[in-house]
Amino acid sequence: MLANLVMTVIGADRPGLVQRVAATVADHGGNWLESRMCHLGGEFAGILRVEVEAGRRDELVAALRGLEAGGLKVIIHAEGGAAIETAGTVATLELVGQDRPGILRSVSGVFAAHGVNVEELASERVSAPMGGGTLFQARVTVLVPTGVNLAAVRADLEKIATDLMVDIKLERKG
Repeated sequence: MLANLVMTVIGADRPGLVQRVAATVADHGGNWLESRMCHLGGEFAGILRVEVEAGRRDELVAALRGLEAGGLKVIIHAEGGAAIETAGTVATLELVGQDRPGILRSVSGVFAAHGVNVEELASERVSAPMGGGTLFQARVTVLVPTGVNLAAVRADLEKIATDLMVDIKLERKG
């Protein structure tokens, strides 16, 4: 029987961090299934899911926790199971506007009000090409449940876009 582990890893960014995690997983019988990793403000941050024979789970967990001696914090959140399949429409939101506090709070509030699940979110601040200032950009992949009208979600996003002074584009993916 296979055990699934979902974890986060974080530490000061430097070459070789991913290799250390990957080698630890492989050396202890684990199989790397999926991950998202990036450099944020001088830190390396990642989330990953691995599987391992149930009999080697504790061995792998101990080895991963041993990475902390090298400055890499590892948090094993839970046993991850099979993903729950939810019916609905996958959509992508693209947002850009003058940076200010509360943009994602407002956007995620609209999603939550409609029961829309955020599947993936990437955001960044960039210098405005003309006139100075800082722009906030986000790309969000969401799952709109069956029975929820995508046009209604879009309309509510457009209502807050004016107040936030951002451009928002929400489209069905694929």
